[in-house]
Amino acid sequence: MPKKDQLIDLPEDENISEIDVSAEMKGSFLEYAVSVIYARALPDARDGLKPVQRRILFQMDQMGLRPDRGHVKSQRVVGEVMGKLHPHGDSAIYEALVRLAQPFNLRVPLIDGHGNFGSLDDGPAAARYTEARMAASALDLVTGLDEDTVDFVPNYDNQFMQPDVLPAAFPQLLVNGASGIAVGMATNIAPHNLAETIAASIHLLDHPEATVADLMRYVPGPDLPEGGVIVGLDGVKEAYETGRGAFKTRAKVSIERVTARKMGLIVTELPYMVGPEKVIEKIKENVNAGRLKGISSVQNFTDRIHGLRLVIEVKNGFNPEAVLQQLYKRTPLEDSFSINAVALVGGQPQVMGLKQMLQVFIDHRLEVTRRRSTYRLTKCEDRLHLVEGLLIAILDIDDVIAIIRSSDDVESARTRLMTAFDLTEIQANYILELRLRRLTKFSRIELESERDELLAKIAQLREILENPELMRGLVKKELREVSDRLGTPRRTVLLASTGAEVGADGLPAAGSAALAASLPSVSKSGKGMDLQIPDDPCTVVLSASGALARVEGADPLEPGPRASHDGWRAQLASTARSQVAVVTADGVAHRIEVVDLPALPRFDTGLSLAAATPASLLLHTDSPAIGLLDPEGDAVMAMGTARGTVKRLRPDVLQRDEWDVISLDEGDRLVGLAPCPDDADVVFVSSDAQLLRTPAEKIRPQGRTAGGVAGMKLNDGVEAIGFWVVDSAAEAVVVTVAAAEGALPGTGQTTVKVTPFEQYPSKGRGGQGVRTQRFLRGEDRLDVAWVGERPARAASADGSPVELPAEDPRRDGSGTPIVFAIATIG
Repeated sequence: MPKKDQLIDLPEDENISEIDVSAEMKGSFLEYAVSVIYARALPDARDGLKPVQRRILFQMDQMGLRPDRGHVKSQRVVGEVMGKLHPHGDSAIYEALVRLAQPFNLRVPLIDGHGNFGSLDDGPAAARYTEARMAASALDLVTGLDEDTVDFVPNYDNQFMQPDVLPAAFPQLLVNGASGIAVGMATNIAPHNLAETIAASIHLLDHPEATVADLMRYVPGPDLPEGGVIVGLDGVKEAYETGRGAFKTRAKVSIERVTARKMGLIVTELPYMVGPEKVIEKIKENVNAGRLKGISSVQNFTDRIHGLRLVIEVKNGFNPEAVLQQLYKRTPLEDSFSINAVALVGGQPQVMGLKQMLQVFIDHRLEVTRRRSTYRLTKCEDRLHLVEGLLIAILDIDDVIAIIRSSDDVESARTRLMTAFDLTEIQANYILELRLRRLTKFSRIELESERDELLAKIAQLREILENPELMRGLVKKELREVSDRLGTPRRTVLLASTGAEVGADGLPAAGSAALAASLPSVSKSGKGMDLQIPDDPCTVVLSASGALARVEGADPLEPGPRASHDGWRAQLASTARSQVAVVTADGVAHRIEVVDLPALPRFDTGLSLAAATPASLLLHTDSPAIGLLDPEGDAVMAMGTARGTVKRLRPDVLQRDEWDVISLDEGDRLVGLAPCPDDADVVFVSSDAQLLRTPAEKIRPQGRTAGGVAGMKLNDGVEAIGFWVVDSAAEAVVVTVAAAEGALPGTGQTTVKVTPFEQYPSKGRGGQGVRTQRFLRGEDRLDVAWVGERPARAASADGSPVELPAEDPRRDGSGTPIVFAIATIG
């Protein structure tokens, strides 16, 4: 080692250049940045692929790993790509291959993976343990590579050729999105629905002046692989217009009863790239820290058959909607996605909006189609040239054979053939290589047929190349074929900021406004809803179809304008933290917590019970609910059975979850239950159109174990189809619906009749009553009946309102022909 200040003697031929370190660093860093931007991190806007992804698909196509072939080891694919095309490590190639195969990552996976390719919570197995082949969708990206549709460039060592871009038969950049970090820039594009993007591409082909708003009627927003909900479309629209924007994604959550006493939040879809384990971990962390309240447990029932299912149990007394708002705020059940649409256009990185991305793809497809048509035209013309030469040779085959036999060598034979038959050198060579079996008469017929086909194909290809309209028509036809083959329904629900669902055309979906109006108002911070439900007055409602709900306010519900599901069978004033009993047709009362019922707002315009919960789900019984009672009240209740038995029940406070309210004979069932003071009337209606009205004071109240007394006398084969309690001073009506002879119950309805209740005289119990509707020819029974205060509300099986006819003052008159079948009346 030289000592300090000692000069080093260098050879005289040594040349040392002094350079500026800062300039060298700038140049080297710039080269590195350019390499990362163009060769690694950013996708090409034409095929939406990064170089490594493009090389993987191209090499798999070269290896013949098509969907109809068997899988091969992923390590083999990685080795082929690394050895021939991609000058980087095998881990980077395998990571790119894995991403192309993950259905939760891409909207349309391009590789069909076999084995453990990872999940949202776990990474994939090593490349030596997994297998892969091309997916059917990948074929649409590589089809046409052998027809000069794209340019080929040398690989890193100039030994092989690779495509500069793939032909790409669908907008891959939008369909599967992209993410990457380069030097000084990054890209992040959300996945979209393939059918929607193709529809927008076709629209842009037909209308080049289309605006982003026009295109959003076809592409209303991203369509994420795992579904979920996108809340607020302002950020989406901004991203489509400028290339940059952000939107919120939420999990798809429903509120259901998970046990007989508990409500739960059922998560079936999560935001993009959010795994269930991450959600569970965050929930537990916040519950332990005291930031989340009202949650008793979280269970993960996710499996490959049923898909994602997280069950979050809510403690009794807590509002499930408010708990859900907490979860949105503090867990990944709500996430944000920032769009930064940067891609390479003409070799330059650009920020692109929706229209620019679609336009680049359309221009690429037009160029691919033009080059393919030119290639096919050249091939057809070359083949036609040879076929015409063969036809000349076959016509004068004897002379051809004589020239060849008398020639000294191939060169002289070629020259003599060209001179004798006016052939080109290519035609003469082809004739010299002709096999003798081609000289038959059938070969001539085949050649003439082939010539005609080639002439027609050449004319068609020339017309396509010369006519831009035909060219665009061909591109549109191929795009529609891809859409029909690969398109799938939208998975992600789009919600505007008002809560209205957006349809595929970008407009609010039908009925969404009414649904949003029926939900509680919640602020974005979650502060617009109390977490624990206060013990406020409410009204428990049993709908005509057998669903239960609680409505704010204890005032009796008044009927409003016609709306779906606005008929009710019974209502009971209570409070949110109290209990009520639901009586079912088997004569059993079931005690339930009012707080467990879905809460509905009270509107001046009427009550919609569309969000009510079926009683069968709350009570875990198949027996239908027929009435409500206060388990600690002092009101006398009356009930009637299908065999005509009537009973008035004395008040009886029981500390049980279930108890019998009547002893029923085998095969009998309750058909009605209601509060019954002494000054009311009880009413039976039988299936043979008889109505019995009896004063309630003539029926002595009994204990809960009693079996009742005779109420209505019924003929053989006849049963009571309904029982009601009517205030003697009320303005009530009787609605009856007749059915055709021999029709099954619930079908064959023919006429309907509405009659004032005062038309029916009061009779003693045990009689048959009076006729309420005269049957027309072909009618033999009543299918539905109802007695109650005006106005009556009828609904079809799907909850749609059914118009009832005007009241008929004739007690035993016939009905009016029915237009829509009636399922319930309330």
